[in-house]
Amino acid sequence: MPRPRKWRKVCCLPESNSFGPLNTLINQEHFVIMTVDEYETIRLIDLEGFTQEESADQMNIARTTVQRIYNDARRKLADSLVNGKMLRIEGGDYKLCDGLEKTCGCGGCLRHKCDRSFRLEDNGGE
Repeated sequence: MPRPRKWRKVCCLPESNSFGPLNTLINQEHFVIMTVDEYETIRLIDLEGFTQEESADQMNIARTTVQRIYNDARRKLADSLVNGKMLRIEGGDYKLCDGLEKTCGCGGCLRHKCDRSFRLEDNGGE
């Protein structure tokens, strides 16, 4: 019996979940589906500049798992760009950051940013 999949911690969902060429007819053959955890590895490694090890710590999974997820995500991005397919972000084995941690390792957690700005306003900017 296979081991159950471990949930990956994701800081926040993307603001938009569909991307692609504007000059194409939309049908199921022209879609690439990227999971939310694949999106998170792209965000952490390529946008935030984390190493695979730091990303693994942030997502509470093994570095080798991050490497596999990241490679799958890059392959899907390339397929979308090169072949003119729509990219849709949905699904995956993830849990959103609960916002209860004092600091979010990525610094990009929208929940922490919102909480911080709310506290600053309540305290007169202190």
